[in-house]
Amino acid sequence: MSGDETRQRAAPVPVPDEAEETVPFETPDVYGAYPRLSDDQMARLAQHGRRRSVNAGDVLIREGERCETFYVVLSGSVAIVEDYGTPDEHLLRVHGPGRFIGELGLLNGQVAFYTAVVREPGEILALSIDQLRHLVTRDSHLGDLILRACLGRRALLVGQGAGFRIIGSRYSPDTRRLREFAARNRLPHRWVDLETDEEAEALLRRFDVGPEQTPLVIWRDTTLLRNPSNAELARLIGLSPLPAGNGRGDLLIVGAGPAGLAAAVNAASEGLGTTVVEAMATGGQAGTSSRIDNCFGFPSGISGAELTERGVLQADKFGARISVPAEATRLEPRDGHYAVAFADGSEITARAVVLATGARYRRLHVPGIERLEGTSVHYSATVYEIQQCRTDPVAVVGGGNSAGQAVLFLAGYAPQVYLLVRGPSLDAHMSRYLIDQIERHPRVRVLLHTEVTEAIGDQVLEAVDVVDHRTGEHHRVEVRALFVFTGADPHTEWLSGTLVLDARGFVLTGAEAQACSVPELWQSQGRNCLTLETSLPGVFAAGDVRSGSVKRVASAVGEGAMSIHFVHRYLGHTPVPGGTDSSPHTRPKESAWLA
Repeated sequence: MSGDETRQRAAPVPVPDEAEETVPFETPDVYGAYPRLSDDQMARLAQHGRRRSVNAGDVLIREGERCETFYVVLSGSVAIVEDYGTPDEHLLRVHGPGRFIGELGLLNGQVAFYTAVVREPGEILALSIDQLRHLVTRDSHLGDLILRACLGRRALLVGQGAGFRIIGSRYSPDTRRLREFAARNRLPHRWVDLETDEEAEALLRRFDVGPEQTPLVIWRDTTLLRNPSNAELARLIGLSPLPAGNGRGDLLIVGAGPAGLAAAVNAASEGLGTTVVEAMATGGQAGTSSRIDNCFGFPSGISGAELTERGVLQADKFGARISVPAEATRLEPRDGHYAVAFADGSEITARAVVLATGARYRRLHVPGIERLEGTSVHYSATVYEIQQCRTDPVAVVGGGNSAGQAVLFLAGYAPQVYLLVRGPSLDAHMSRYLIDQIERHPRVRVLLHTEVTEAIGDQVLEAVDVVDHRTGEHHRVEVRALFVFTGADPHTEWLSGTLVLDARGFVLTGAEAQACSVPELWQSQGRNCLTLETSLPGVFAAGDVRSGSVKRVASAVGEGAMSIHFVHRYLGHTPVPGGTDSSPHTRPKESAWLA
């Protein structure tokens, strides 16, 4: 028996002589999350690792601690347990010979969301993360297999509600803030609703806190944070903070969506000292997309989360530093460099800046909607949101690709999905491949010329009132969740007065930026404004934040990569203080792995 096992809830990990009675038949592999390594792959790993005997009860990875070792089970079995050693302990899976231990946190430096404890004595193979990186950068097949498994395991942890708990009221803005931060960063967690969940009262009694002190973040029954900031939650999980002091480097990229990550990969791989900062979560709007089917190089489609994680790991591979959360609040020229200040009072100075802050979905402003945001009104459609409405009808507002992708994702779970579109057709803003799938789907109903006028419901959404613009007739659509994708506004408030923006707030670049600038500025540069350059020389914009850009993932990636070409051209005009080499091309640091 291999010992592979999946369970939602189980008794504490049994002693070895009970194992044969409690381990069921092996379950099928899920989303490629649990591959079995071949003999050849294990032999290659063994050349770099260390074999070691283990006994029942040995803890290999402990929940809440960083793991810097990659384990392969050679014989015996290893249990993956949540809340190990507590009354809430339960078994997630048991790994037998040929399986390896680890999920996404192993690759990106987060702490573990589970405990790995030896169930049956045997032998394991242990490799340091550096040893693993060295091997898999030279073996793309093995590297891709491990990456896909780690991504799949993170998705399963999310679906199982593993990780930390957020206890708070659905009416609390801070509860909504914490839930959004956790969901957008794909952090395994579970929300315990103070209003309706019986567990909430028991947890408050256990920790001797009152409802007025919520929201709380509780992890492993040993760590309690009272209404933490996003930064405090990020530190708990192990997300990278901003550099200490006044960091200085070649390039600062503000925003970690597709454009920012593409810029980071290209800049760091070409030897530029690169820092990426992100206010909310890597991936931007693309990171919340359930599936992207028209992304070049992925013929079977790819989720926004997987595309994001691949980009993050690739940027890290070349030495780019990514810090989340870090909200930029000011940009100013300083001594031939640019200084960017952040909400926490810190500051980073760089020779050049790429702005890739993207855009944010517009909130729907209709009566009754504000109190339901975060509970049954959402601005993204991911596995987190679908957990709350699997058996209920839902509605999606919007006529673009994001709305279309959300509809198809939700239709895989909800019994009925309404697509509410203000215009007369889907053709104006949605790709044909999405329209064809939507028109064929039996659980999707498209309502054209339709606009939401009111959200109805006290604690949860019960229905939306809509108007048909052709007739002026109002009627109710009974749904239990509303997903809003109604266009986007740029995140450029902090740049107003510093850069030239268009009438909608997007950043002007190239000839348009130069035309709105003081002529002497570019005369002093001895050149014209570069294609993606803003009204400040050496500050570039890429992706959705740029005026006139095509709001698509592929174009954002292209602009992000192209911006680094212009960064190099700019740095060629800018002498390095104390030196002459203005564009160093040092060997990229192999700080992570997997392209």
